[in-house]
Amino acid sequence: MRMINKKRGRNRNFSLCNFFLKNRKGFIEISFAWLFGIIAGAVILFLAIFAATRIINIGQSATGAETQNQIAVLLNPLETSFQTGQITSIGLPVETRIYNDCDDKSGIFGKQIISVSQQSLGRWTTPTTGIGFQNKYIFSDNVVEGKGFFLFSKPFSFPFKISDLIYMTSASVNYCFMEPPDNVHEELLRLNEKNILLANNSFKCPAKSLTICFHGENCNISVDNYPQGTVTKDNNVTAFYGDALMYGAIFSDKKTYECQLKRLMKRATQLSSLYIEKGNIISQAGCSSSDLISELSSFSSSANSFGNSSEINNLITTANQMQDKNDATTCKLW
Repeated sequence: MRMINKKRGRNRNFSLCNFFLKNRKGFIEISFAWLFGIIAGAVILFLAIFAATRIINIGQSATGAETQNQIAVLLNPLETSFQTGQITSIGLPVETRIYNDCDDKSGIFGKQIISVSQQSLGRWTTPTTGIGFQNKYIFSDNVVEGKGFFLFSKPFSFPFKISDLIYMTSASVNYCFMEPPDNVHEELLRLNEKNILLANNSFKCPAKSLTICFHGENCNISVDNYPQGTVTKDNNVTAFYGDALMYGAIFSDKKTYECQLKRLMKRATQLSSLYIEKGNIISQAGCSSSDLISELSSFSSSANSFGNSSEINNLITTANQMQDKNDATTCKLW
């Protein structure tokens, strides 16, 4: 009996071995089939995600480029010779960052560069390829963020008109002017820009607004010695002359302000040369402007070598003298 049981045991083990040997090939085939299916599925899923991401990125880039072009179109009406100031607004459906880059090295007048990034799926898209302008001067922080933006313009003369300056702010940031000079108060009141507030005895600056002082108070931004003085913002000091540059120093960071001011002086240099040519032409016609032409030459040379805002005081006296002489002569150059 014992021998019979052992034999039966050996037969059972032998049968199990035969079973596994017979099914081993099928088992391996099934494993490879599953492995191939997993790999193929992963590849298809990866390609689908990659394609969807590419489509989304292309769509985001197209939207950003369209927004950038819309901004460029809105800038044109702000440049005018007929009004002392204009205002416009930009409303966008998503949170947007507008990058204001200034290049004072390119070409004769330097370049104003605008690019855009928008928030999508919880992250910021790659900024668009910037669009450049040689004839625009936008004063703002390097990055302005929000869904709404306000822009207003003001001509800058020194002493002849140099260009229209454009000031850009986010609608989500309030600028509160505390007891500004009467002419500044009247101009800002006339502009009626929603994020520019005017504090007085009956109206106090709201919390979290950026305060602008003219009398040495403890504010976010301080204007000293108006109308020809300095603006202190973020512990940086910049010099200004007149309201147009004062607004520029208030609404922009120091780097942007200094760069745009250099570009304006480049433009002043070229305009001076044109007025010198005009003076020579009218002198040949019997209308002399020799004194003014001499000062224009000196002014042009100084403007051409302009370094930073602290040097503007060196040009103010000459600019004022030129304006007085131009007003006094019957052969006006501007």
